[in-house]
Amino acid sequence: MEDQRPQPPEPSGATARPPRRQLARAFTASLTGTALEWYDFGIYSASAALVFPVLFFPSGDPIASWLLAFSTYAVGYLSRPLGAFFLGKLGDVVGRKQIIVVTLLLIGVATLLIGVLPTFATVGVAAPILLVLLRFAQGVGVGGELGVAPLLSSEFGDPARRGLWCSAPQMGPAAGTLLANGVLALLTTAMSREAFLSWGWRVGFLASALLIAVGLWVRLKLEDTPIFRAIRERGEQPTAPVREVFRTELRGLVAASSARVGPDVVSALFVVFTLVYGTSKAGFTSGEVLVAVLAGSAGQLVFVPIAAALSDRINRRLQYVVAAVAAAIWPFVFLPAIVGASLGVLVGGVVIGLGLHSFMYGPQGALITEQFSPRLRSTGSSLGFAIGSTFGGAVAPLIFTALLGWQDSWFPVACYVAVACAVTIVGVTVFGRNHDMAEEAAYQPGPVMPARSAQG
Repeated sequence: MEDQRPQPPEPSGATARPPRRQLARAFTASLTGTALEWYDFGIYSASAALVFPVLFFPSGDPIASWLLAFSTYAVGYLSRPLGAFFLGKLGDVVGRKQIIVVTLLLIGVATLLIGVLPTFATVGVAAPILLVLLRFAQGVGVGGELGVAPLLSSEFGDPARRGLWCSAPQMGPAAGTLLANGVLALLTTAMSREAFLSWGWRVGFLASALLIAVGLWVRLKLEDTPIFRAIRERGEQPTAPVREVFRTELRGLVAASSARVGPDVVSALFVVFTLVYGTSKAGFTSGEVLVAVLAGSAGQLVFVPIAAALSDRINRRLQYVVAAVAAAIWPFVFLPAIVGASLGVLVGGVVIGLGLHSFMYGPQGALITEQFSPRLRSTGSSLGFAIGSTFGGAVAPLIFTALLGWQDSWFPVACYVAVACAVTIVGVTVFGRNHDMAEEAAYQPGPVMPARSAQG
């Protein structure tokens, strides 16, 4: 497929590169805001395994309850393309900053309302309906956030270090998951199961009010990115960005979407499904599994920036493919190994699994954003993130649980992870492109370093 991107105008060179303080502020805003949003998303994901099957989807069959609870988890992914379509495209029209403020508010308010929802025992079927609607709103917000947040930090920085600067929002999910599971682990160990199911689970959702306030304060102080300001000053914002992406940058969209599928399924296995498999088949308590997820998430805070920085020095796509191959193999080792094993084996297995995920996830923001030209980058990235998530993370816990109930074995689950990683490998190698740094030279203020020949 031919690359039909319109050529940008010649650079004016009139604008100096933004001061390092603005770059640091953009990196912080991208990291903290995304971390707080993923705290909200993470507190829901863990609750879908531990709380919602009992309080919102009661059933005599545990597998059926888990399937119903994870269906609400999937709604948060299925609504992402809607957020990408409406919010992501506005990032190319009205600006990056405005959109990340809207997404933060949307996710935060939805999470806060979940914390005060009545349960099935109180209002019957209205409880799961309201839960699904609020989860839908969370997904819309995340769909808008995913493609725009990497631009916030990367478009303030040196394009030659895009992997590192784009890693700010990639570190956010690990930080948010760490915080969310830490809160739940503290609550589950500090009180009885009866107290936790009665009112304790609500604390994690209600606490998001303070966290969102902090994130909002950071983001409101930020300026829009220099690249978008240059596009706006020249009047080059797209009028129909979604249509233009599908017409001129379809190859990049396929690559970006494929890049999400494998990592999302791997993440769902170790962060969400492990809570089910570890407690029902491997003999661990929910508190022990949460400790393992906490350790893995803490490891990601180290692995993600290392992987992102490494991708600036070697071929980014090659690194991605190697990590995907390793991540496809690891579940065949991890799932049988933890049955009847010690807590140390469980923790080590989750840390390794999320570590392999990090070597895809760290450079993912850079890999996806550089598939698109600057004036369509918010729309294309948002659509790529959302479409890939829909076919990856949205259905993964449902499929994991259904496969476990079907065969009562870990093997089909591991095979599913391998297939998802294969989709990523094919998409990235066949459709992905190397970044041409000259393409954005017209919009990037200050001198732009020449691209390294090995970069992908």
